[in-house]
This record gives sequence, structure tokens and C-alpha cells, in this order.
Amino acid sequence: MTAAAHQLAAVQAALAAEYAALYGYGVVGARVDDAHRADARAAYDAHRAHRDALTRTVRDLGADPVPADAGYALPFPVTDPASAVRLAAVLEDRVAAAYADLVRAGHDDVRRDAAAALREAAVRAVRWRGSGVAFPGLPERAADASPSASATPSSDSL
Repeated sequence: MTAAAHQLAAVQAALAAEYAALYGYGVVGARVDDAHRADARAAYDAHRAHRDALTRTVRDLGADPVPADAGYALPFPVTDPASAVRLAAVLEDRVAAAYADLVRAGHDDVRRDAAAALREAAVRAVRWRGSGVAFPGLPERAADASPSASATPSSDSL
């Protein structure tokens, strides 16, 4: 695979992660308590902005953006405010992982923007979880540093 094709694949994967995060934040927003509602809305807005930027990037790279799925499987039942907060942290971990891949594959502005989005996702994850991981966006490294800190994305769920 060429460097350009690798970059495009990573941009598309980050876009798919943003779609999943937007879907997940719809669930978070419905279940989170009033104390976290503004944070959920701010995260939703940030992910929407990143989705739009990635869509433009894909088009600038000469491709058609991957479409969003009609729905996404949640990693666990979200039935109360506590599980909504937990889901928000998982969403941010998974988006961070996609952006870490894009940092590795990206060039110039794409890499810079991916690094900024990775940092934003890591900060939001810390806010939701109340603690951080040693290597945000790198689940295999986080697992080495803290056995309970890993959040591995799967292709068939959030």
C-alpha cells in the first residue's frame, strides 16, 4: 500500500470512528444526568466538527467519504447516568485510537490535525473517567501500563 493510500485509509477509519462517536453520544445525552449534560453536548459538537473536517479531507484526497452505518452496537447496556458516563469514556478512547493511527499514517496538516484531535479525545476521556492512561490512543501501550485501561475498538460495535 502506498503512503497516500495508507493515509486515506486512516482518514476514512477516523471518519468512521467519528460517526460511531456521534451515535454513541446520542445515547449518552439521553441517559446522562444534568451535571454532565453540557459536557455531553460539547463532546457531540466537537465530534460533529471533526466529522465534517474529515469528510472534507477525504474529498480533498480525491475519494468519497465512507458512509455512516445506520446503527451501532453498544459495548454494554446504557441504562443510567453512570453507564452513560462510562460509555462516553469508551467512545473517547476509541476515537483516540483511530486518531493515533492517523497520526502514524498522516502527513503535514493531516498529521497535525489528527494529533490535535487525539489530544482532545484523550482530555475528554480523562474528564469522563476521572483518570488517564499512560498512552492515550494506543490501547496496546495502555494495557502494558495499566491492565484495566485498554479499550480496543471492534469493527462491529462502538
